[in-house]
Amino acid sequence: MRFAGSYVALATPFAKGGSLDEAALRRLVRLHLRAGTAGLVPCGSTGEAATLSHEEYRRVVGMTLEESRGLLPVIAGVGTNATAKAVELAREAESLGADALLVLSPYYNKPTQEGLYQHFRAVARNTRLPIIVYNIPGRTAVNIQPKTLLRIVADCPNAAAVKEASGSLDQVSEILAGAPQGFAVLSGDDSLTVPMMAVGASGVISVVANVAPKQTAAMCAAALAGDFKKARALHLKLFPLIKALFLETNPIPVKAALEMLGLCRGEPRLPLTPMTAPNRKLLRRQLAACGLL
Repeated sequence: MRFAGSYVALATPFAKGGSLDEAALRRLVRLHLRAGTAGLVPCGSTGEAATLSHEEYRRVVGMTLEESRGLLPVIAGVGTNATAKAVELAREAESLGADALLVLSPYYNKPTQEGLYQHFRAVARNTRLPIIVYNIPGRTAVNIQPKTLLRIVADCPNAAAVKEASGSLDQVSEILAGAPQGFAVLSGDDSLTVPMMAVGASGVISVVANVAPKQTAAMCAAALAGDFKKARALHLKLFPLIKALFLETNPIPVKAALEMLGLCRGEPRLPLTPMTAPNRKLLRRQLAACGLL
């Protein structure tokens, strides 16, 4: 697979009472089929994977695959802090028909760089699917250093990309300078997508694409085509909305935004709580400024 463009970090809708809202999830997938989104990434941080039961995980990945009908690649999130469980989850996602895996760096354990290497190597060796390494030290407490990532890539032929959310353009540049041809760097920070693409990243796994899929896809397409004047203009228009979507812990704001757009209910699962009224007001203002309301 070639990873390029705007991939959506798909939110997981919940019905009143907290169960999965299957109809709303299918609506979200259909929205992206029409919007130019490059691929679907269910069961990641934005998808509240940490609060899903095992059966719910299977159902969300399965429904996303069913509704996308092979028209968009489905990259299933694999997020756990036990390597053996990550291997099991990777095998399960592969058996469900996922096209690739987004494998989160182990959280809470605070592994060494050697432990990170061993973790990703174990997962990679137990699946035939392409793997996107997910580096988000703000949530996991450990940064995958560029030399560790490049070691993973050298030893694991199916390690095809990284979702880089360290917030460091220096780190992105170091990865791009050392990575083999064909290895993709994807932004994990919406506010840094265009800056990262300017130095060689190929796209984003995006939160804002949940509510502005066409605009995010157009921004990435312009950057991939080398039209950074257009990409910059789209970035600057989206930037206030991106900031509003992180006024509170993701995915609290994006679920509130999806509710404002009439796409699903806005409640996340505990321990996350609904967005506060003052921040909802600010978010609504930015959705309107982008012409989404």
